[in-house]
Formats: sequence, structure tokens, C-alpha cells
Amino acid sequence: MQLRTIEPVKVQEETIAALYAQLGPKAAERLLLNAVEELANTLVAMEAAVAGNDLPGLNAAIGSLVPLARKVGLGALEGVAHDLRTCMKRGDDIAAQAVLARILRLGDRSLSKISNIEDMRG
Repeated sequence: MQLRTIEPVKVQEETIAALYAQLGPKAAERLLLNAVEELANTLVAMEAAVAGNDLPGLNAAIGSLVPLARKVGLGALEGVAHDLRTCMKRGDDIAAQAVLARILRLGDRSLSKISNIEDMRG
């Protein structure tokens, strides 16, 4: 038996459409590009926090990831970040490691998906 480690990245297109409607094309694209950079930095911060056994740093990174993912329509990534926080609160280190690995996989693929703004503009 092999575990499937690839799950589809879903961008809530209505969130992207709302950003374009509210901000206009140029400002929405700027916001999305900034979000991609922030997401990438947050994922790196999460990895660094884990490597350094820095739980406050990991909690801070999760705290940054949740609203950022919500803002750009990455609901699955937001949900997995909540799952990680739950595992940490329960003290379930094994589950937390597995969920962190999932965040990093999903986060990397989410960055690729949201970076391709032109396909989402509709």
C-alpha cells in the first residue's frame, strides 16, 4: 500500500475575482504577487522554526499563514494550518510532523498555482 501524498490545490476563484473587482487588475496582481512572496517566506520560517525546535516561531508562522491563505483564496492551506495548530495544542508530535509535511507540500504547490495569476483572472 502506498500513501497518496499529492492532493489537488484549490484556489477559491470567487476570492480572486472579488480582489480584482475591489482593487482593479493592477492592484490585485500586486497583492497576489506580494502574497506569494509572503507565503514563501512563511513556509521557510516554518521549516526554520521546526529545525531550530522553535515552537513560538512555528506558532507565529502559523499565525501569519492562516490570514494570508484566507486572503488569497487558499482555503485548503488555511485548513491544514489550523490542523497543525490543533496537533500542537494536543501535544501530538508525530501528527504535527505529518501535518507540517502536508503544509509544506501543499504550500509549495499553492505558490505555483497562485503565481499563475493570468489563468485565474477569468
